[in-house]
Amino acid sequence: MIILGVDPGFSFTGFGVLKQEKGKSFLLDYGYLKMSSKKKLPERVGIFHTFLKEKIETLHVSAIALETPFLGKNAQNFLKLGYLRGILYLLSDCYSLPLHEFAPREVKRSITGYGGASKDQVARVVLKLFPKMEMPKRDDVTDALAITLCGLWQRKNRLQNIIRRL
Repeated sequence: MIILGVDPGFSFTGFGVLKQEKGKSFLLDYGYLKMSSKKKLPERVGIFHTFLKEKIETLHVSAIALETPFLGKNAQNFLKLGYLRGILYLLSDCYSLPLHEFAPREVKRSITGYGGASKDQVARVVLKLFPKMEMPKRDDVTDALAITLCGLWQRKNRLQNIIRRL
């Protein structure tokens, strides 16, 4: 299984790609997509689509994971984030990939054991899990990797539950 985790944003989108094989997880790719605020919204949505489509195709992604949205102080940003989430849903459908969504507290609890963990705490755990990884320049990257890990672990738990029932 190869899972793509995404922390979408109109300025920066973090992503992480992990492969699980024979019970071990391998970090295939991670980073962020930077989009200029000078570009119009439709152009940024197109850049986002093209970037993630290429990741899915070149890395042979078999599932997508993302966080459920969180309504902060700016409802306009929340609505615009829906455009990017829609692209992820579209890519999921186009490539017949399961899409897993997790609440922010669920991701934090899965990674650190505490749903109220800070971004720094999440980042430290992610870096301990992948010691060869360079410290990312943005929290969006470690957030995306945490989402990816959550997706990987949740899938493993679901499979174990199915096997137990058999």
